[in-house]
Formats: sequence, C-alpha cells, structure tokens
Amino acid sequence: MGQRLADERATTPDRSDSVRALRRGLAVLRYINAVGSTNAASIARALDIPRPTVYRLLQTLEEEGYVAFSASSTQVRVTRLSASLGDGYAAHSRVCQVAAPVFGEYGPRLVWPLDLTVYENAAMVIHETTHTRSPLSIDRGMIGYRLPMLRTSAGRAYLAFCREEERAMILDHLRRIHDPEDRPFLDEAWLGRMIEETRRRAVAVRDGGEFRPKTSSIAVPVLIGDRVEAVVSMIWIRSALSLDDALSAHSEALASIATAIARDVSAQQK
Repeated sequence: MGQRLADERATTPDRSDSVRALRRGLAVLRYINAVGSTNAASIARALDIPRPTVYRLLQTLEEEGYVAFSASSTQVRVTRLSASLGDGYAAHSRVCQVAAPVFGEYGPRLVWPLDLTVYENAAMVIHETTHTRSPLSIDRGMIGYRLPMLRTSAGRAYLAFCREEERAMILDHLRRIHDPEDRPFLDEAWLGRMIEETRRRAVAVRDGGEFRPKTSSIAVPVLIGDRVEAVVSMIWIRSALSLDDALSAHSEALASIATAIARDVSAQQK
C-alpha cells in the first residue's frame, strides 16, 4: 500500500502547486465578485499576484464560464454561473452581458455614445459603454465611472422609476452625504417636478450645464417588472444638438434598446 501511494505521488504534479493555483483562482473570483467589475492589473495589485498569472487564471475562469470580459473594454465580471457567490453583482453582470450585443447593434445607428449604468451606493456606475467605439465621444475609459444621481439623466431616470421606498432611502442617503452641488436638486418642489416630467415623458434629461457643461444626455430605465435593473443613456455635445432634436430623433431608439435588454435578461432568467 505504501509503495503504491509513493508511486502515485511520483507520477502526480506537485500537490502544493495545484492547491496554490486553486487558492489563487478562488481569490481572483472572490475579488471580482466583491468589486463587481475590474481588470487584470487591478486584480494583480490587490491580491499581490503576478499579472501573467492573473491572465492565466482569468483565461481558465472564462473557459469554465465563471467570468466574462466586457465586449468594449478590458473589464471582467462574474457570470450567472457564479451567481451563488454574489450579493447582487451577478445580476449586474447578466445585464451587462446582455447589453453588449444590443449596444453593438444600435450604437452605429445612434453614433453618439451610449452608457449602461447600474445603481451602486448613491451613484450610477457605468458598466458598459460605446465611448470607445463612437467617433463622436470626447471621453475614454468610462467603465467604472461614477455618475451623480441628481445631476445626470441616468440618476434621474433611476430615481423617477425605482420603487417609492427605494427612492426615499436614496434621497435620505444623498442628504446625509451633503454634497453642495446636490443641494439645489434636493429641493422637494424640484424633485417632484423632475419625477413627474420624467415619468410623463418616459425619458430623463440633463441639459442645464449641471454636470459636464459641454454635454447633454437623455436616459431611459431598463425595467423588469417594477424593478429598475439598469439605465441606458445617450450623451452628446450640447453645441451640436438641441435637447428637443435629441428627444425627437433618438428617444424612441433608446427606449427600444432598454426594452431589448430587459427582454433578453428576462429570457435568461426563465
């Protein structure tokens, strides 16, 4: 018996190397799950693992279906297969994976850049974008960028269409943060008008120079039932296009994008 075990050990790769690789792979997966979206360089720094090793681990995790790379950047996220490890980010990842091909279809038609944002801790965070592919974009590296709730069309769309109790919690959080730039938009009268107009129009707008004065944007929610899963925005240079022209020319397409994403996410959930 002892001789047989010795023979098996002699022909088997070093167990310590296998265990180390497994531990590193699990650490990488936990880290991606914890932050929601990241890249190989960030993982290497955070976990003190050589970058080539991180790339190999990510390749294996992708081949096994546990992570997926963004279609428009170097960002990587967990997949549905990793949902049991997550606390909500798997759902975000599912929306982002569905959004990428939809953006690929509609992006060239609209030309102006599109963003898919998800609510995270009193901000809308960009998880998917066409900025890198749009010839009219003045921004790059937008994945992971945090947008303020009250001064962007994405945040306004989320606030207008999310559940009333969630909206109250978000607004209370924003009041506690007490950002001076948010103060005019926390006025109850302004909030009431914004929510009413956004819901009536079915599109949120930003056109007053309150955030990135050289640009304007419109946004629509990705609704699954009565839950806002994400928000789709289109951004343009203010001097090139009026708000009325943008709404007239592009709001219907933006609504179609949000509907397509919601439909595909719902189909995956069945």
